[in-house]
Amino acid sequence: MSRFGNLEFGDNSEASQSQERGSEARDEAYYLAQAKSAFEQGEYESGLRMYAKVLEFNPQNALAWTGQVRMLIELGEYREAKLWADKALERFPREPELLAAKAVALGRSGDLDTALAFSDASIEERGDTPYIWLARGDVLLAREEQRADYCLEKALFLAGRDWFVTWLAARVRFFYKQFAQAIKLLQQAIAINIDHDLLWLQLGYCQMELGMAGAARDSFQQARSLNPRRAETTAALSAAQSPPVTKVFRGWMRRLFKG
Repeated sequence: MSRFGNLEFGDNSEASQSQERGSEARDEAYYLAQAKSAFEQGEYESGLRMYAKVLEFNPQNALAWTGQVRMLIELGEYREAKLWADKALERFPREPELLAAKAVALGRSGDLDTALAFSDASIEERGDTPYIWLARGDVLLAREEQRADYCLEKALFLAGRDWFVTWLAARVRFFYKQFAQAIKLLQQAIAINIDHDLLWLQLGYCQMELGMAGAARDSFQQARSLNPRRAETTAALSAAQSPPVTKVFRGWMRRLFKG
């Protein structure tokens, strides 16, 4: 993969130029905050770069290593996510969320038994974070096990009223084509954070998949009103307004996720 050569430590010249341009401190904490913000905005490529910047300052930051694996998973690059998880586990063999992230990469790649083993290991280390249970739910959905519902519910319980974790749970449901369940989660997330365009965009996707074209257009329009600069929203709204809606939209969605 082309980005693999500089994934860990990024581009030092770019970091130097950034420091020269800005007066604020561009340190480990700064880039970690930028990575978190990118994740919350669905900007996974940017998040990947920001986590790499964190590791320039501190190669022992396990959160950044795990974040890189999670960004690769969100980008659909499961093989690369597994390889990067293996590299990170050489440094942190008992890091729970890293084990959980590798479990998701394995599960989505079809290696279901090994995925479950890594998920088990993550819980044995410290099964008390929302992501560990989101990841387990992801693995169990890949295995088509009903226990997945309990795991996702536990993740939400541990997170409290956290729109971000609720949105991530909706994304897991969406990935496994459980669109009605995803809509319920997105409605909960919107009730917490009504002004986040990405939640409305994801809601529109789910509504389109269930044939709710009118509701989907309303959701896409709401997303665009909140953030007119997101190109993905403009494309989704255009696809949803083009007859025949379902055929055009599904074709656009296939191209989007293949990309």
